[in-house]
Amino acid sequence: MRIRDLESDYGQQLFKLQKEAYKVEAEMIGFADIPPLLETYEQFIHCHETFLCYLKGDALAGAISYTKENGQMLICRMIVHPDYFRQGIADALLHALQLHVDWEKISVSTGKMNLPARKKRIHP
Repeated sequence: MRIRDLESDYGQQLFKLQKEAYKVEAEMIGFADIPPLLETYEQFIHCHETFLCYLKGDALAGAISYTKENGQMLICRMIVHPDYFRQGIADALLHALQLHVDWEKISVSTGKMNLPARKKRIHP
């Protein structure tokens, strides 16, 4: 789903989900200035990222976003609702992304204190 398609209920749900998930991360790593926490809804819907979403029933449980250019993919956001932490949703989203997108090189950035994200490895 492209972000421009998210100027709907899904856009609002994703934006709310992002705030909830990154708030927990900010508390965990002791850093409140995580860019998605500072982002406005207007900035969010104009970010030019593609999102893959994970639903549990009717609930939006998680999402991953990326950009792709010249065979290089950049993972921009990994978002999991706090109620669904430690249930394999991030792994499932990464796996779906690998199946969904052709890429030669993949990059992701995260804070140095985000140990769970730093331990994650992605293989083609």
